[in-house]
Amino acid sequence: MAQVSIEITGTGAADIRRCLTILYGTPVGSVALDREFGLDWNFVDLPTEVAKAKMAAEIIGKTRKYEPRVAVQEVQWETSDEGELKPKVVIQIV
Repeated sequence: MAQVSIEITGTGAADIRRCLTILYGTPVGSVALDREFGLDWNFVDLPTEVAKAKMAAEIIGKTRKYEPRVAVQEVQWETSDEGELKPKVVIQIV
C-alpha cells in the first residue's frame, strides 16, 4: 500500500490530517462495522493513467463521505524510481 501525502493548513488542520491519515492508510474492508471505510488499492496493477484516475476518484469519494470538514482541491502525482505512484492530496477546509 502506498503512502498518501496530505497538504492542509488552517484551523483544525492537525485533527483533520490525523483523520485523513487513518482513512487513507486503512485498507477497505478491514473495519468490521464499516467495510467501506478506507481506500481500495486493487487497481494499482492497471495502466498508469487508469490507476491514477481510479485512485483520485477513490480518494475524492472517500474524503467526501468520511471527512465532511474538507474538500479535495487536487490530487497530484509523484512516481518513485521503482515506478510506484505516490498521490499527494491537496485539501481545503470548508
